[in-house]
Amino acid sequence: MSIDHQTHSVAGDASSLLLTAPFWFGLILYIWAAVRFSHLHKVWPIYRSVLWTAGIACALIAVAGPLAEKAHTDFTAHMAGHLLLGMLAPLLMVVAAPITLLLRTIPVRQARLLTRLLKSRPTRFLTDPVTASILNVGGLWILYTTSLYTLMHESQLFHFLIHVHVFLAGYLFTASIMYIDPVSHRRSFLYRTIVLVFTLAGHGILSKYLYVHPPAGVPAVQAEAGSMLMYYGGDAIDLVLIVVFCFQWYKAARPRTALA
Repeated sequence: MSIDHQTHSVAGDASSLLLTAPFWFGLILYIWAAVRFSHLHKVWPIYRSVLWTAGIACALIAVAGPLAEKAHTDFTAHMAGHLLLGMLAPLLMVVAAPITLLLRTIPVRQARLLTRLLKSRPTRFLTDPVTASILNVGGLWILYTTSLYTLMHESQLFHFLIHVHVFLAGYLFTASIMYIDPVSHRRSFLYRTIVLVFTLAGHGILSKYLYVHPPAGVPAVQAEAGSMLMYYGGDAIDLVLIVVFCFQWYKAARPRTALA
């Protein structure tokens, strides 16, 4: 084995460790909080714990293991990782309501600090649907239509930063559309619907663009398969988001029966 290959392998292992560690920590913290909540109050909904665990699993598959390794040389595998890390994992984890669980289990002083952070101006800016959409879909356009895609496979630093961005942007966008956890500044359903429509259009147009204009170095066959996976796989995940969002809207608009 050459020295260059050994160096690349070690750097890759370090990058994988940095990417996986926060998700393992998040899984342990969530389980601890769910157990603590059950001791302090009633049992935390099992389905939320299952969703959080499934979301963590999707993220781990995307950043470490065979799929992550193959993603370096196969655009279709890379796109599968994108769907898992940037769309499915955030969707599952948002529905798991981690902030709600944390606020109900940590001491009052820490809960107040967290609440103050959630109400801060930077947080309100980042969690606005428009901002989150630009970070999410806008970031993907920059990644795939510039030399950044090539750079992420040549630089471990960019590889790490781009994966972090993809997950966080996906989580912020999902949380900004579906209000599962507490939100300090709620946007109307109409406002969020308009942003959602434009975001889905931007994601769909990008997938069609990549079908014809793949990133540098990506073979046409892989580009076609990867862009189709991005289009149809993204639609499938977005459909779940839309169903949950519409159900929330229905519940909010449903007339409440007067108390006797």
